[in-house]
Amino acid sequence: MPKVNINSLISKAAEKLQSVGIETGAAEAEIILCELLEVDRLELYLRGPSLIDDELTAKFNGIIQKRLTRYPLQYILGSVWFFGRKFLVDESVMVPCPETELLLDSVLRAARQLASDPVRLLDVGTGSGVVAISTKLENENLDVTASDISAQSLDVARQNAARFDVEDKIRFIESDLFEALDKSEKFDIIASNPPYIADGEYESLPPEVKADPKKSLLAGEKGLDVIERLIRFAPDHLCSPGFLIFEIGYDQSQELFEIVGSDSRYTDCSLLRDLNDIDRVFICRVQ
Repeated sequence: MPKVNINSLISKAAEKLQSVGIETGAAEAEIILCELLEVDRLELYLRGPSLIDDELTAKFNGIIQKRLTRYPLQYILGSVWFFGRKFLVDESVMVPCPETELLLDSVLRAARQLASDPVRLLDVGTGSGVVAISTKLENENLDVTASDISAQSLDVARQNAARFDVEDKIRFIESDLFEALDKSEKFDIIASNPPYIADGEYESLPPEVKADPKKSLLAGEKGLDVIERLIRFAPDHLCSPGFLIFEIGYDQSQELFEIVGSDSRYTDCSLLRDLNDIDRVFICRVQ
């Protein structure tokens, strides 16, 4: 059969995706083809024309049609790339975004500042487990516990841990924040990507974000209900010195500085912005 014109295939798919507001249509078309062919981007253009047949083209077009509804590509493919690794995702977990890699970097940096052996990490609201698993893979000496209120999310996290052979090296706990933990249990670092979107903002969210579980997104009138609980109870489970590190919404930093500043248990707090210069990660220290 004649070789497929890869550029033309991607260009036509990109045009369709862009027509419904997906600006990264060309990149997504490449991702889909790489996934179907099980090749990287370079191989896609070198070998793709000889590998794509009518059956694969039909699969590709089927995925494009589903993506045109603005259903997240990660859910369609059942996977997402995070920190250079491929993780499983489904509708029971929020799709990890690239900006969450800043949270992971912050945790790894904090771990290097601590003298504990091992450094104990609690990942609150682990979801698909990308932060807990990635920290363990990047620093095998970390003692990692991952908790989530959702049993379904923990199932996905365990599957991902098994993919990277760390299922037996991470403790998974079903818990609403700290409720299932022993009151005396302490950690050196508590990390979280909590819900932080205000209830009133939900309707204005992009369709892809709305596909995430609501419980992973919404946190009351100001979007601070869960974060305020984290700040209030985390010191009860932090060693001295220790860190509470969590993601925040774009407009929450000022109020959070005030909340943390009024809590004498915290000695310092700082803010990190992502590559788009948006407030992203809040770092609180107890001494």
